[in-house]
Amino acid sequence: MRAVFVDASDALADVAERLNAGGGVDLRIHRDVDVTPDRIPAVLGDAEIAIIDHTHLPTDIALKCKGLRHVVFLGTGARSYMNPEELEAARGISVHIIKGYGDTAVAEMAFALMWAAAKSLAAMDGAMRGGQWLRMEGMQLTGKTLGLLGYGGIGAEMARLARGIGMKVIAWNRTPRDGEGVEFVPLERLLAESHVLSVHLLLNDGTRGFLSRERIAAMRDGAILVNTARGAVVDENAMMDALGSGKLAHAGLDVFAVEPLPPNHPLTKLPNVTLSAHSAFRTPEASDNLIEAALEHCRRIQRENRK
Repeated sequence: MRAVFVDASDALADVAERLNAGGGVDLRIHRDVDVTPDRIPAVLGDAEIAIIDHTHLPTDIALKCKGLRHVVFLGTGARSYMNPEELEAARGISVHIIKGYGDTAVAEMAFALMWAAAKSLAAMDGAMRGGQWLRMEGMQLTGKTLGLLGYGGIGAEMARLARGIGMKVIAWNRTPRDGEGVEFVPLERLLAESHVLSVHLLLNDGTRGFLSRERIAAMRDGAILVNTARGAVVDENAMMDALGSGKLAHAGLDVFAVEPLPPNHPLTKLPNVTLSAHSAFRTPEASDNLIEAALEHCRRIQRENRK
């Protein structure tokens, strides 16, 4: 079975070529990060497997891809780009996701955003570049409570890092979990007690808008919100209102409801926000893990097809 990497950046294309140097997967790499959905049928041709990094795949477009039977999505957030249930029902197209490849990388970014938010680094950096000597009071994180909204591999890594600097770590998860040095608490207590709330929920129909206006209102006054999960998990308008009113002291955000973040978006006007461009997972180590997992999906699909 043939596979096409539909929207490969030069960096990920180089990784794919290196890891597939032995030719284990019949793979064609399309080096173009700006593929529009309408171009996907031509890019795929009659290939059975599409590897997709960030391009939307509407169901009506997928049905024009005559050979398509499998989509390997590079990450866990496929639902932000396609409807897996529709694809399966319409023509038996299976969507495969990749978990765990960047747990440490994403947790480190969440950790960095927490620190930057607590110390107002972005605001001071911007002011100094503009010729101002802006001195701001920060939050001391040692001894404070970190709340993890969702506890999977990334949450566990975030807990490890936070415990290392002397933070108390509490967590809430939709299904029962346990973790060393982590106290699992009801959602109401998580929101009320966390000095820093770090979001680690997968996006699905049950978590879209999960951190709602009501739940933001139930958070501790002056808390810091960190989101490296998916923008749509948080009610963005409610979050901006809370940042404007001072209910939230700061937000460190790597993900947004619309990406790329549009120019002049209201978030870019708020002084108490630190922004990064959905880059938490972008490290050489995570890229190797990601592409190797994608290639293994392709190898497994090929093996099953030969049976």
